Amino acid sequence: MTTPVAPAEFPGGRALFRLDPRIAHLNHGSFGAVPIPVQEAQAALLAEAHADPDTFFIGAPERIEAARTRVAAHLGADPAGIGFVSNATEAANLALDALGLAEDDEILVTDHGYGTVVAAAARRARLTTVAVGLDLPDEDAVREAVLAGVTPRTKAAVLDHISSPTARVIASPRLLADLAERGITTVVDGAHAPGMLADPLAGRADFWFGNLHKWGYAPSGTAVLAVAEPYRARIRPLVPSWEDHHGFPRSVENRATADYTGWLAAPEGLDLLDRLDAAKVRAHNSAFAAYGAALLADVPGLAPLPYTPGLAMRSLRLPPGTAPDPQAARALREEIAARHRIRVLVWPSAGGGGIRVCGQVYNRAEEYERLAEVLPAYLG
Repeated sequence: MTTPVAPAEFPGGRALFRLDPRIAHLNHGSFGAVPIPVQEAQAALLAEAHADPDTFFIGAPERIEAARTRVAAHLGADPAGIGFVSNATEAANLALDALGLAEDDEILVTDHGYGTVVAAAARRARLTTVAVGLDLPDEDAVREAVLAGVTPRTKAAVLDHISSPTARVIASPRLLADLAERGITTVVDGAHAPGMLADPLAGRADFWFGNLHKWGYAPSGTAVLAVAEPYRARIRPLVPSWEDHHGFPRSVENRATADYTGWLAAPEGLDLLDRLDAAKVRAHNSAFAAYGAALLADVPGLAPLPYTPGLAMRSLRLPPGTAPDPQAARALREEIAARHRIRVLVWPSAGGGGIRVCGQVYNRAEEYERLAEVLPAYLG
């Protein structure tokens, strides 16, 4: 076997975060981590709100609009067609409510979909669930599997841009174009796309949403929903506000006396990514995820899964019988964390679950080496 070469650390990467140095944080894709400059920007905004609440909240809608415009520029989005939301699940509900589905309509989803997003779809229509085999070799094979699941009643497709557990592209631009040609409304869960992909809105789905607090370095609870122009008038906020008469996006952004500081600080995270050189960050993160996957591939019983080049996440299949259900996956994840201070995602599957590693500028090669060293004890 060939020993993989450890990538170099990102200069100054670890100093940008206040992460506990005793823990190997290999799970950036689940919750992200907020860099210190963004934490400080948010703290200054919160202090401003405490010092003069009237001025802060009266002026919040205009400041949110300005922050949204800056975010839109980073994402290549129309600032009039993108709005702040708390997370991808909230965005999914807003998009699905705007579809106006009839009782006998169907929504196509895949078995890689994020649980709460799929649950939101199931509340509104019958589902057609496409099985995307873990071993499908490339995006073309994924595309063919999804298109084979389309039925005459399929009105919408809810697809991951990058699947959370298996870390591969599902909603490719070609697949979105094929679905559009069939008259199917496309709803894309881009939770992992902002910051990880150079063009997160490629393919121009009818509805697209993504978290900024993962790879975009924004504070927690910061996401955006992008809506194609024909659908914008259909967006209705989940809770009415005094800004409803403005329509989307302002109508969904007003939460009365909510904490808006995460949204207002969000552009600082994307600005930081640019200052670090976003292309270099993406290349570094992808190299570290690949290094971790290569080390784990030498662990007996682990099988690498097909992956999309350039992503900052990689997944491997665990041996049969390991992590077959959510409870077992959670137990394994937490035991590794408690005993070895390593944070990694373990995902369930009936035939044997999987493990996902991420790369970020704060990671070191020795953290992946620790995981590869301790993992065999849990796979016997």
